[in-house]
Amino acid sequence: MTAAHALPVARPLALVTGASSGIGEALAHCFAQAGHDLVLVARSADKLLALAAQLQAQHQAAAWVMPADLASPAAVPGLARRLQRRGRIPDVLVNCAGVLEQRPFVQMRAAGHQALIDLNISALTAMLAHFLPMMHKRGSGRVLNVASIAAFQPVPSLATYAASKAYVLSLTESLVEELRDSGISVTALCPGITATHMLSRATRANQQLHKLPAFLIGDVQDVARQGFEACMAGEVICVPGVINRAAMLASRSTPRWLLRRVGGLLARQSS
Repeated sequence: MTAAHALPVARPLALVTGASSGIGEALAHCFAQAGHDLVLVARSADKLLALAAQLQAQHQAAAWVMPADLASPAAVPGLARRLQRRGRIPDVLVNCAGVLEQRPFVQMRAAGHQALIDLNISALTAMLAHFLPMMHKRGSGRVLNVASIAAFQPVPSLATYAASKAYVLSLTESLVEELRDSGISVTALCPGITATHMLSRATRANQQLHKLPAFLIGDVQDVARQGFEACMAGEVICVPGVINRAAMLASRSTPRWLLRRVGGLLARQSS
């Protein structure tokens, strides 16, 4: 663990995965601005150290940097042990680490599917399995799981990704009921297309994404702010953006066969 600054015990602690860029980085700023200290987790130590310095300069927040590849089975138990040795249990757990690959299922290598599952599903589940029991024993805590608008319907050309986010949404909703009256809230943030490095990578792989109208692309700071506010309010599902909320409601009332057909048509047109 690299300590950018010592963590005062009196301040609440937020653990943010995927904190080196995008929504995770923006969420780290939201929690720091609200008076939290941070544990920052991602693969890139240099980016995390730079973020820790920013959080101190802009928000007077202390941050511990914990570089880790969460897709590795040993990573999450290691994080949990290191925090336990220091007597710290996160007040807020933010599961934001994730990966996206856009292409037809049969064009992805088996290793690509597995890597996506390892991070989007297995690592998130492991984080919950290690930290939720600690929160439950203490009797308080908040969890913010970053899912996607893709969680609400099948998405051809994003089949494994959409399925992984459907898992995150379903798990979140189940945990809400299991943990009712426990003092722990669990929130799923389901953003639509958002201006992050993940979108930039997808656009390089599929030039058709350049044709997306600007009004469909969410601002990362706004998405993070809405997710933060929903988490602190104990809301179950947060879908930022009027268009995304309308699409979510429509997907829940539209027959599954029609969702599949429309999704398939759009995927073929954009390929």
